[in-house]
Amino acid sequence: MAGGARTVRTGAGVCGKLGRMDCPPPPSADRIARSLAFMEAHLFGPLTLEHLAQQAQLSAYHYARLFTAHMGRSPMAHLRGRRLLAAARRLLDQPQRSLLHLALDCGFESPEAFSRAFKRQFGVAPGRFRRGFSLTPLEGQFPMSLPESVQPQVALLPDRQTLPAFTVAGYARDFDESNKADIPQLWSRLLAQLPFEGQLPSWNSYGVVSCVSAENGSLRYLAGVAVQADAPLPPGFERLHIAAARYAVFRITLGGGGIHLQIKAAMAKIWGELLPASGLRVAAGPDFERYDGRQALDQAGAVIEFLVPVEA
Repeated sequence: MAGGARTVRTGAGVCGKLGRMDCPPPPSADRIARSLAFMEAHLFGPLTLEHLAQQAQLSAYHYARLFTAHMGRSPMAHLRGRRLLAAARRLLDQPQRSLLHLALDCGFESPEAFSRAFKRQFGVAPGRFRRGFSLTPLEGQFPMSLPESVQPQVALLPDRQTLPAFTVAGYARDFDESNKADIPQLWSRLLAQLPFEGQLPSWNSYGVVSCVSAENGSLRYLAGVAVQADAPLPPGFERLHIAAARYAVFRITLGGGGIHLQIKAAMAKIWGELLPASGLRVAAGPDFERYDGRQALDQAGAVIEFLVPVEA
């Protein structure tokens, strides 16, 4: 797969080097996988779009289009994300290391340049990140492998579920198609705050979608936990009361690896296939992801439930 040259047997003989006229071209996924492996091996080197395109044996233009189609962002944006994710890991693993040394180690010219890039990517300065963030939800935001390599299994459970009213609280933000990939940042901030006074004694956490616009697809997303209705909240938290409702429950079984990309694929299947085929009528009210906390979501077999309010 990714790595060095492959040996391909054809009717014309053995091709020891990719790109020969008598060899079939490698599949597009192999091309992107090879460039991702090269990117990771030279993460803080002087990489350019042309360097990466050479690994895929494509023109820079063709490679950029193909990479974006596979990964959901441009090659250089993905490279910046991988670099900053590695820097974030070092921030947490090396708490005594100065930002100056960290910035230089990660290929930035100065701590100021590093801080600006870090804040643009993660919405918070490096020092603040070091004091109050969890890295795990961000790991799948810029995966090292192709998202097609892990696909979730999605099923509509046969029974509807009725829940009483409850209250969730956590970090919330407005999203649209341009920034939905930043949702893991909310989870990173939330996990660093848990547990807190007023949180209900449960492992459950919730990703609640509300205020959905039919015109442009924008929405408000809250990453939170169940709380007492009048509990004092940590600074920056938002409270959301969810009325009693009857829900269709979809079980999403993850395949390991990038969480955000798998959830995105699961949502496309739920809203595009399973829900229309069910004949259920969606009711007013928030829908939400529910995590039971029993297994890390980046492990194969981890389960998320997605609940959609439906009419009786």
